[in-house]
Amino acid sequence: MLADERRRAILRAVGREGSITVQELATEMGVSAVTVRQDVRELAERGLLTRVHGGARALAAATAPAPGSPAAQGRYTVGLVVPPGGYYYPEVIRGVQNAARARDVRVVLAVSGESLAANQEQVRQLTVGRGIDSLLLMLHPGLQLLTDVEQWLDSLDVPAVLVERRAGRGAGRLEQVASDHAYGAALAVRHLAGLGHDNVALVARAESPTSALISAGYTDAVQALGLTAGPEYRINTSDDAAPAEARFEDVVRAVEAGEVRAALVHNDLDAIALVGVLRARGLRVPEDLALVTYDDEVAELSDIPLTAVAPPKQAVGAWAVDLAVRRLSDPAAPLAEVLLRPELRVRASCGADLRTTA
Repeated sequence: MLADERRRAILRAVGREGSITVQELATEMGVSAVTVRQDVRELAERGLLTRVHGGARALAAATAPAPGSPAAQGRYTVGLVVPPGGYYYPEVIRGVQNAARARDVRVVLAVSGESLAANQEQVRQLTVGRGIDSLLLMLHPGLQLLTDVEQWLDSLDVPAVLVERRAGRGAGRLEQVASDHAYGAALAVRHLAGLGHDNVALVARAESPTSALISAGYTDAVQALGLTAGPEYRINTSDDAAPAEARFEDVVRAVEAGEVRAALVHNDLDAIALVGVLRARGLRVPEDLALVTYDDEVAELSDIPLTAVAPPKQAVGAWAVDLAVRRLSDPAAPLAEVLLRPELRVRASCGADLRTTA
């Protein structure tokens, strides 16, 4: 089984049983207990289940009130569909959890697949006979929001909120809340321009749906500020991608030649890898390359703390719960599409300190 398949199977088993041991999971899937422990550890770090001694427990079981208590059922029950991988979503999920507790909302978790059929089946399993009042949908990043997906979203039997993705008008009555990634990219470009850079490169993940929004914001800012259009690099980080040295070779050569002196990099892990490749080639950040990363999950932990654009992930999760509760409380309320603006957190990698002390 591939890693994502194993982790989906673990989450299904935990959701079915409430709690389950590592050995039971290993026997069920035909893999080693060591492999299962690693998967459970990663899923717990993402906020998708709770690790217990010798096994795992469903998130709802770890936080639910005692059976029979007034809060046990919750005011509403909301189904939360999340992707199986990636480090982006745990903070959004945490925002959902915190808001749900504060608003007496019960959350039931499911894990999305990459295909439309897989997402449809997950939602069907989540909603049939479960008393779900509303859905919060964090669809798999690999699922393209094309006509057939939008038609499915519009056909859902319960109110739904799309989280950290943006569908078009074909999605009908679907409500949406997301980070304004285009604004965040423009924020980074404006910051680097303010430090004297008139040519800012963009380094972005080829497979990420966020990259298109970041590219749009980057392009708008470059044009609005009258900057020279810098090169855009698309980095492949899939399982069969080349090592970091090869992935960033074009970027590093441009820095060596003095053609690129500033860059916005999506995301933190790629930015940290790029810093390492630059250092191995005798190049320095920020002296040779002023760098801003996009995400701020681990940017501060880099050897050179990275200036970062930080999307408001927990706030996105909280707003999703608010929109769901608002719709359930007042079905006639106007439909909402909410964009929340990221913020810029300035650290050493952009060279701002060097400018102020020069």
